[in-house]
Amino acid sequence: MFFNQNKKITALVVAAMCVGVTVNAQHTYSGFFTDGYLFRHQMNPAAGNEQNYVSMVGIGNVDFALRGNLAVKDVLYNVNGKTTTFLNPAVSADEFLGNIKDRNKIRTDLNVQLLGFGFKAFGGYNTVGVSARANVNVNLPGALLRLAKQGIENKTYDISDFDAYGEAFAEVAFGHSRDINEHLRVGGKLKFLLGAGNVDAQFKKAQLSLGENEWTAVTDAEVQASVKSLTYKTESKMRGAEGEEHRHTYVSGVDFDKFGMNGFGVAIDLGAEYKLDDDWRFSASLLDLGFIKWNNNMVASTNGEKTFTTDKYIFNLDDKATNSFENEGDRLLDDLCNLYELQNNGDKGGRTRMLGATFNLGAEYALPVYRKLTFGLLNSTRIQGEFSWTQFRLSANVAPTNIISLGVNLGVGTFGADFGWLINFHPTGFNLYVGMDHLIGELAKQGIPLSSNACLNLGMNFPF
Repeated sequence: MFFNQNKKITALVVAAMCVGVTVNAQHTYSGFFTDGYLFRHQMNPAAGNEQNYVSMVGIGNVDFALRGNLAVKDVLYNVNGKTTTFLNPAVSADEFLGNIKDRNKIRTDLNVQLLGFGFKAFGGYNTVGVSARANVNVNLPGALLRLAKQGIENKTYDISDFDAYGEAFAEVAFGHSRDINEHLRVGGKLKFLLGAGNVDAQFKKAQLSLGENEWTAVTDAEVQASVKSLTYKTESKMRGAEGEEHRHTYVSGVDFDKFGMNGFGVAIDLGAEYKLDDDWRFSASLLDLGFIKWNNNMVASTNGEKTFTTDKYIFNLDDKATNSFENEGDRLLDDLCNLYELQNNGDKGGRTRMLGATFNLGAEYALPVYRKLTFGLLNSTRIQGEFSWTQFRLSANVAPTNIISLGVNLGVGTFGADFGWLINFHPTGFNLYVGMDHLIGELAKQGIPLSSNACLNLGMNFPF
């Protein structure tokens, strides 16, 4: 999205909220303490099952999540019965800016198990799974949105820490867990990763001084892209004082003619469960401790901090003028990627990128007077630099019969408050679950969650 010259900031924001691919798998946190849920081993490899199982091809375990602290309803407004963007003059700057943060986080996660089965053998419980995983993380600075809304009302803007990270890969995982004694159970999982693509974009700085006749930019940015057959498009222009002009070439887009595997990696999951007594159980796990070695690394960069002055965009305070801020601003936003004028540094060879690890801590209490009712507290923390996040989730779970169990939970964390639920139907020989870690809530006409937070978890499996 950072190379498309024909999208404005609004499209950038909405697209970042609605679609994406990333490294960190989404899991059904609502199912962590739910009786009969077969995939607790994805959140703690020490977890085992009472039965063997085979997953339905393609839908054994499907997890999708869209999370953010900037909502679609913060950039789309209803004015006189029509949907419009925050750029509409009828939307006041105070109203819009009151909803945005200095650092706006948006992420999507997708984890689809293509094949999977679990079985008792070798003194414990074993799992095998083949999955497709993807995600996108975006940190959007509030200054970028202020520029779009306020224009030359402010003379300077400091657009720092505009970051994006996306990765997609296939995973083949082998897990084993076993009891050490009557209290302690441990497990581990070995994962082989086949990388499809990775993009790491860091727009570290864009300090803008806007004027009616010219503006000055101090920029620092770098994009690393590891996608098979990807190349950068470039454009040229003349720059320099009269009589001293020289041709300046910069990145204007990307191009690729085929898609395929472009990296290989390895990761492990580690976990433990401890049963204190009939009432209390505790668990801990560390997931995705590993890396992917990408085969190529196409780099576009400012090559350090760069300062330049241009009169390409000349702003006029007169709204009726052909070079009013609204008109010139449209051109500026259309050419947002040109703001940084990245140089094409070409293929820098292979590079290794660590996965974002996740640490889970859980405690479960079974009600002594009715042990089919349990309460659980789960903390999950993603460790991934500027894209790190954490959440706490308190749940109540009940299994009133042998064929159905369900749970509800409340969560709070980096992306705000959640209400989640999961229903697990598991008669003999069949298992179907569906749930959400966050209710979708109100949707826009296009089916987009207005809160920017939504999760869907479902699966069909055959225990035996």
